Amino acid sequence: MQALTPELRQWIQSQLAAGHSVATLRASMHAAGWRDDATDMALAELERGAPAEPPPRRTEMPEPRLDGDPLYLDAGDRRVQVMQTLAQPRVVVFGQLLSDEECEGLIEAARARLARSLTVETKTGGEAVNADRTSDGMFFQRGESELVTRIEARIARLLNWPVERGEGLQILRYSPGAQYRPHYDYFDPGEPGTPTILRRGGQRVGTLVMYLQEPERGGATTFPDVGLAVAPVRGTGVFFSYDRPHPTTKTLHGGAPVEAGEKWVATKWLREGEFK
Repeated sequence: MQALTPELRQWIQSQLAAGHSVATLRASMHAAGWRDDATDMALAELERGAPAEPPPRRTEMPEPRLDGDPLYLDAGDRRVQVMQTLAQPRVVVFGQLLSDEECEGLIEAARARLARSLTVETKTGGEAVNADRTSDGMFFQRGESELVTRIEARIARLLNWPVERGEGLQILRYSPGAQYRPHYDYFDPGEPGTPTILRRGGQRVGTLVMYLQEPERGGATTFPDVGLAVAPVRGTGVFFSYDRPHPTTKTLHGGAPVEAGEKWVATKWLREGEFK
């Protein structure tokens, strides 16, 4: 019987994580000359902790109205520019999403409330400091101020997603050297703390990152799976959605290190249900 090498084990794990089914892997390994006993041993050992198929796609998703390839969209109180679109992953870059005054207003309202950014801890359902995220941040309550309410209404109209299905607006400051290493925004269904998190509004289905202050260098929002980098230009925003909590969405993304200056962003996460 052929030996199960560490390289083979790692390859199988990576293929399962990428969303390939066990049946597909078994056929590929057989075609490559692996005997069935070794193949079955490897898959039986590793498939237990990974789903054989990706979860089903959601049909109801946040999405701007882009029929006819418009250059601008009506966001209610503001005309927003469509700068770039990508189908897979679903990414839309918006220009003129926020005014300079709105960017300054969010920064000033958030500055005194900043603390080391936390990440949702899917193993427990709580929050924790994460070495991969080296920014400072805070959350506004939904509708906390006239400025926040106005921006939330604009986002809801732009993305066709109700205000109540959004988390509170988060403000983040990245100083020189700060970054957020590549990650997914959805909650991993396999983690024990995820059911607790989902009780507040279900899965995350979309993210909108808005740039409030440009750094002098660095700080792009990156999508490693597709080689995309979005420059953090003030007043612009990048929206991306994920119709299933799975790597096949190709929504792995991160905040590249700030090389000089400070980067400020506002992030809005969208949930499948009402966020409470």
